[in-house]
Amino acid sequence: MKNLQEKDLKYIWHPCSQMKDYEKFPPIVIKNGKGVFLEDMNGKKYLDAVSSWWVNLFGHANERINNSLYNQSNSLEHVIFANFTHRPAIELSERIINLTPDRLQKVFFGDNGSSAIEIALKLSFQYHQQIGKTRKTKFVNISDAYHGETIGALSIGDVDLYNKIYKPILLETTTVKGPDCFRCEFNKNRENCNGECFVHMENTIAEIHEEVSAIVIEPMVQCAAGMKIYSPKYLVKLRELCDKYDINLIADEIAVGFGRTGKMFACEHANISPDIMCLSKGLTAGYMPLSLVLMSNKIYDAFYDEYNTMKAFLHSHSYSGNPLGCSVALETLNIFEDDDVINVNKDKSEYLRRKVESVIKDIPYVGEYRQIGMIGAIELVKDKETKEPFEGEKRVGYNIYKIALEKGVLLRALGNIVYFMPPFVISEGEIDFMVETARDSINEYFNNKKGIGINE
Repeated sequence: MKNLQEKDLKYIWHPCSQMKDYEKFPPIVIKNGKGVFLEDMNGKKYLDAVSSWWVNLFGHANERINNSLYNQSNSLEHVIFANFTHRPAIELSERIINLTPDRLQKVFFGDNGSSAIEIALKLSFQYHQQIGKTRKTKFVNISDAYHGETIGALSIGDVDLYNKIYKPILLETTTVKGPDCFRCEFNKNRENCNGECFVHMENTIAEIHEEVSAIVIEPMVQCAAGMKIYSPKYLVKLRELCDKYDINLIADEIAVGFGRTGKMFACEHANISPDIMCLSKGLTAGYMPLSLVLMSNKIYDAFYDEYNTMKAFLHSHSYSGNPLGCSVALETLNIFEDDDVINVNKDKSEYLRRKVESVIKDIPYVGEYRQIGMIGAIELVKDKETKEPFEGEKRVGYNIYKIALEKGVLLRALGNIVYFMPPFVISEGEIDFMVETARDSINEYFNNKKGIGINE
């Protein structure tokens, strides 16, 4: 494995990494995967507790998905998607429209989450231009938002780690203070919340609505912000506000869609429909890069005209509507249906909740455990009573992640939040191993530090 690691570091620049870290902690070379486990070149196994960046739903090397990919590759691997089409794309579009909220009626294909966000922003902007509302050129997000890392997607983000350096070249965006149920300024919690914090959005939009094309939000969970879970009442009020001012509501369901929150799509918790929905990640269960942008007929119709009027949506990429990705996505939906995944996950989700709460109760640095569906997050704090964060300590989560890897669990932390987002095929015994390893890794880190306040 060492020879491969050396070659890797000679030629490859890894994402979301400071490459100097790799001098002491070289990349782990994975040989294969099966179910919830990955295996490296030395035969060591790692439970994939983060679904390899939130994409893997039904385990590595899933036989059903493998067969669908193989069969499709033997008939059609790709075809230009302008003026051509194919059965997998048609069937996938029909299935996804029937599954998603009623307002969504048309499908546009992309190849990854950031691409889907770019498509959604362009659609919203051009829509308003073509219906004569030319002042509606700006976008609104909420604090701690993350929607991807291309220029448009970064523009509607609010995580300095990713976008601060690029601000001189980003689109002008208005960021509104969003919900923070752990540190609620109104002293509410998710259970008794009536959306009091929505006042910030309401006041802002009242002032600038004539210039706003769309509001972009991750429904129910701000994932990259640390799995910040908020009340569905916020979404209900947001839908009403967008209707009032003719603003497009863009739902970024890239990470939270396909059963992650306990519903097929997170918008279902609030019983709302966005004007535009972005899907990716779980869409192909971690197998192929593919994304979908769904929109209402109201938006679609604004582009429908004679070609010489230039009202067409001139966005494309080479692999649009790729048959391999579409075939895998179809099999993913088949598994949801055949295995009654949403209902089965209700028991699994409750087991995860009980297990985590039972093993972390004595850890003094756990400020909160929050969970929705198959997403769970442990927020580590310096002071449990005041909820003071670990702002002075560097990389608490990263060091816990390294300890957990040694113990055989892949727990890639978000700052000081250790989270669980495992494949849906995880068993109760594997949940036990995952959660107990997280507990042991957290305790080992703090025991080694002999308390907090040590800046390393």
